[in-house]
Amino acid sequence: MQKQSWLSKIMFFFNIVLTVATFVAYSLPFLAPKAFPFLSVLTLILPFFLLLNFLFFVYWLLQLKRQMLLSGMVLLLGISFLHRFYKFSETNLPNEETDFKLMSYNVRLFNLYEWLPNDDVPYQISNLLLDEQPDILCLQDYSPNDDVNVNMYKYKLIKLEGDRLKFGQAIYSKYKIVNSGEIEFPNSFNSVIYADILKDKDTLRVYSMHLESVKISADINEEMDEKRSKFIFKNISKAFSQQQHQSELIKEHYLSCHHPKIICGDMNNSAFSYVYRTIRGDLKDAFEEAGSGFGKSYNYKYYPARIDYIFVEKNIEVKEFSSLDYFIQSDHFPQLARLKIKEKE
Repeated sequence: MQKQSWLSKIMFFFNIVLTVATFVAYSLPFLAPKAFPFLSVLTLILPFFLLLNFLFFVYWLLQLKRQMLLSGMVLLLGISFLHRFYKFSETNLPNEETDFKLMSYNVRLFNLYEWLPNDDVPYQISNLLLDEQPDILCLQDYSPNDDVNVNMYKYKLIKLEGDRLKFGQAIYSKYKIVNSGEIEFPNSFNSVIYADILKDKDTLRVYSMHLESVKISADINEEMDEKRSKFIFKNISKAFSQQQHQSELIKEHYLSCHHPKIICGDMNNSAFSYVYRTIRGDLKDAFEEAGSGFGKSYNYKYYPARIDYIFVEKNIEVKEFSSLDYFIQSDHFPQLARLKIKEKE
C-alpha cells in the first residue's frame, strides 16, 4: 500500500472537516433555527461547501486516490440541493389565452433614499411594467410614489406602516380582488398581505410576503474586521429565529385556504433553510419548475443569492419563469412567472 504524503494527509483532514460541515448544513432545513441559531447561518454557504466538495473530488480523482469517494458520497447525497441552486435548462411553454403573468419585486422604496445613483428609478420600473405587462403585481418594501405608473391595474391592495415615511406592501391586479387581509408578525415591521383574485371562473389567493431582514446591505463595502463579523453573524442568527415563527404563521394560514394558492415575495433566506422548507411545503418552486441558471434575486456582488421566490400549488402550471437580473433598480431583481390554473379533472 502506497504511503500517503504529508500534503495528502493535510488535504484529507480538511476534506473530512468539510464533509462534517456539509452534513450539518444538509440537516439544517429540518432543524428549527431557534434551537440552533448560529448553525443556521451555514445554510447561506451550503453552495460554497458543495463547490469545495466538487474540487476535492476532482483533486483526488486526478490522482486516482480512493479518498475521492468521500466527497463523491457527499455530492451524491446533496443532489436534491443542487437543482435549488442552479438549473441547466429552462421551460418556455406556448402561450395560451388562459395564461397570466405574475411579478414579485422588492422595490426598496423606489430608491427613496438614493441608495442607487439613478434618479429615474420610478420611471424605469414603470417602463418595465409596460414592457412585461404582469397581470398581478406584488411589491415589497413599497412606498407610495406618484411617479410609478400603475394605471393599467384596476384593483389594488395596499398595506402601509409608519408615520412620516409610509412603507409596506402592495398587490396590484388586472382581475377583481374579492377579498383581502394581512398576516401580522409580532415585534416586526414585516408582514404578509394576501388577496383573493377572481381569474375567469377561479378564485386565486395570492400572498405577498416580506420576512425579517438579516440587515446586510448588498452594497456593503466596509472592511470586514472581527467586530463587524460578529455583529453580522449575530444579526443573521436573530433574524433566522424570527423568520422561523413568521414562516410557521404563513403555513398555518395558507393551509386553511381552499383556493389555488400562490406565495411570493422576499423571504430573506436561502433555498436550503428551514424557513424555505416550511413555507414551500408541498408547493412548487417556480424557479425549479421553469427557471435557468442561478435564479439570482438579490444584487449581492460576491454571491448569486436567491432569496425571493414564487411558490405555486400543484394545480397551477409554471409555463415560464425568469429572474430579471439585468434590471438593476433596487437591491433585488424582479421575479416573473407565466402561469396557468389547470382545469379540474
